[in-house]
Amino acid sequence: MRTGSAAEAWALEEFGDTALGDARRTARLVKMAARAAENPNGKLSRVFSSARELDGAYDFIESEHVSPLAIEEAQGGATARRCVGLAYVRVAVDGSSLRLADHERDKDFGRVGTTKAGARGLKVISALAVDPGGVTLGLLSQVWWARGEARSGSAKIRRKRRAQLPTEQKETRHWIEAIERTTQRLDAVGAHGWFQLDREADAWPILSALRATKHLFTVRSSWDRAVEATGRDKQYLRAHLAEQRPIGSYEIDVPGNAKRTARRARMVMRAAEVTLRLRDRSTSKIHGFDVRVVWVREEGTTPKGEKPLDWLLLTNAPVASFADGREVVLGYASRWRIEDFHRAWKSGVCNVEDTQLRSRAAVIRWATIQAAVAARAERIKLLARGAPERPATDELGEDEIRVLIALKRQQKKRTETVPDGVPTIAQATLWLAELGGYTGKSSGGPPGSTTIGRGLERVLHGAAALRAFGVF
Repeated sequence: MRTGSAAEAWALEEFGDTALGDARRTARLVKMAARAAENPNGKLSRVFSSARELDGAYDFIESEHVSPLAIEEAQGGATARRCVGLAYVRVAVDGSSLRLADHERDKDFGRVGTTKAGARGLKVISALAVDPGGVTLGLLSQVWWARGEARSGSAKIRRKRRAQLPTEQKETRHWIEAIERTTQRLDAVGAHGWFQLDREADAWPILSALRATKHLFTVRSSWDRAVEATGRDKQYLRAHLAEQRPIGSYEIDVPGNAKRTARRARMVMRAAEVTLRLRDRSTSKIHGFDVRVVWVREEGTTPKGEKPLDWLLLTNAPVASFADGREVVLGYASRWRIEDFHRAWKSGVCNVEDTQLRSRAAVIRWATIQAAVAARAERIKLLARGAPERPATDELGEDEIRVLIALKRQQKKRTETVPDGVPTIAQATLWLAELGGYTGKSSGGPPGSTTIGRGLERVLHGAAALRAFGVF
């Protein structure tokens, strides 16, 4: 059984190899990451309690000698090592933004959101590793930038201007950089990736970059693109697929909301190998792009007045059977793990947007640490669902488990029995969530990262206090 603080062990694994030019800086980073995991919050003043500790944290975060890229590289390398031995790792890539306080508009941030809203902050592309069972492994890369001020002209004119720019001057380059960094880190350890990207990535430069990696990819198509068709002047992708015989069908439960009726949807799958005709807008050149396509569309179960469920997926994975097609679809569905990560990072656990730091570099240093904390919280949540019988010692230390059991006994129901032995990860996660306010079915579903994070904070604080008094 692992002794001591699980947060400290995790922080050493995550950031212990960071090359900052001085071993003392790396040691400081590891200690700060452990404290952030024990007490996640966007504001440094709420993470570090003592004045000495807080001053040291500010000195580190604001130091010109601490490379934000070095922190990101260490984090990506640690995640890549977790991918070793897996048949493949799904890599969900997506963009987001941090809205940050800049009331005087004197910080080196940029615009985020709509031009009309006038919000300030930073943009980021993240690549999140997810194992074949759907459990988050960590971040493989993050690429940051600040947008410039909006140029004059209507939205249509601005879009046209952007389309005519070379890739090196578009935000597309940040997607490509995230893909390339991720590829380098997977290749360095001999791991196999399967990139999963949404419709924003359906662009010639990004598809070309994905093909160049030699890893698998799946991209949701955003356009009904032209395809090369024998004996025809022109044919489009959906029309071509509609001519193909279905290779299978399956059913899924669709939850209801304000715009969608809850139902059991019947999804019909078609697949084909095609050559897309992709236009490079900056040069107007047409490029042929060989790719496999998996199309799943709802048939026969769509309520009147609603649109059918419809996914058109571009992939280089083999699709020789219905089972292969299902693997492509399930892989793309794992892309939602990065949405959960964004919520945990920005609001559910870490509240990183609450930071009051004044420079871009300082925010990136602190946000990168918080991103690792959020990914860890998501990992604990998903392990409880995907590998419930694993022992809690896989993620918690002996001290934390002892405190967790003690706290659970204080608030257990009369009919409950809390055993002395090591609980499973599922049982420990449920107890953590209950300590954080989870009330079971009335909470609306299984425990989420927010309630788990609150409970974990209580446990880690308790364990740290007992260690300070020499109890452990």
